[in-house]
Amino acid sequence: MHGTGVPMVTPFDDGDVDEAALTATVEWLEARGVDFLVPCGSTSEAPLMTPDERARVTEVVCDAASVPVLAGTGHPGRAATERQTERAAEAGADGALVVTPFYYGHDQAALRRYYEAVADASPIPVYLYSVPQFTGVALDPATVETLADHPNVHGMKDSSGDVGTFQRLRRRTPADFDLFVGSGSVYAPALDAGADGGILALANVVPEAASEVYDTHREYDENARELGAELVELNVAVTETHGIPGLKAAMRDRGAPAGQPREPFADVDEVTREELTELVDDALALV
Repeated sequence: MHGTGVPMVTPFDDGDVDEAALTATVEWLEARGVDFLVPCGSTSEAPLMTPDERARVTEVVCDAASVPVLAGTGHPGRAATERQTERAAEAGADGALVVTPFYYGHDQAALRRYYEAVADASPIPVYLYSVPQFTGVALDPATVETLADHPNVHGMKDSSGDVGTFQRLRRRTPADFDLFVGSGSVYAPALDAGADGGILALANVVPEAASEVYDTHREYDENARELGAELVELNVAVTETHGIPGLKAAMRDRGAPAGQPREPFADVDEVTREELTELVDDALALV
């Protein structure tokens, strides 16, 4: 797996998953050049969904998609993660993106044992997912190096946002280990450091521009760095500053069927919406 992946939003209507809008979102993203889709991740509001909802969202995305699907399946406990991974495989997912177990603190030895057990049980390839800003724990490069030797651990999404950490991960993992960056703000620098692509919330809003960074990097490194730098402000706005509500508002402004965020999230105000519109217009002018 390589290229620009999208940790898809989940459209909600009156608090329920809007399956028609979800299918339309798949079509909207694919028409704008993304390489693979990632339902049920952080941007998908997966922690706010039930296991049954997550399984159904994965099934709807797999049925609609013509590109690979990497489904988020991680839970705080191993048994729930293994069952969610089985259900993702049954739905047709090509791989499972497994976030570090959260809520309780775990040391690196526990994380290594956890991932080895999940990978042993999984019927599809497992991808590690380190997102310390949400979970409070990061996978250490030495732990990733050990896990990369497991035959069913195929790659990782690193959402640390730190290029130095990413470089350490790349140096410690084999060339055929798919290493994705999870922050649009460092997409081009991570590609310089050997990333196989990115799984970017930003790509929900401007999939054309995010894909252009990857496609341009293969031929013109300098142009990719310039484009990536121009997208940083929008990325910060739809991740750090305004989060999922801002991301969905920006998508709706473009005509994407993003739906509403699920409570306790609340929609953004009009001033924020206008700010996001301007940032999106600036980003689209680049491609």
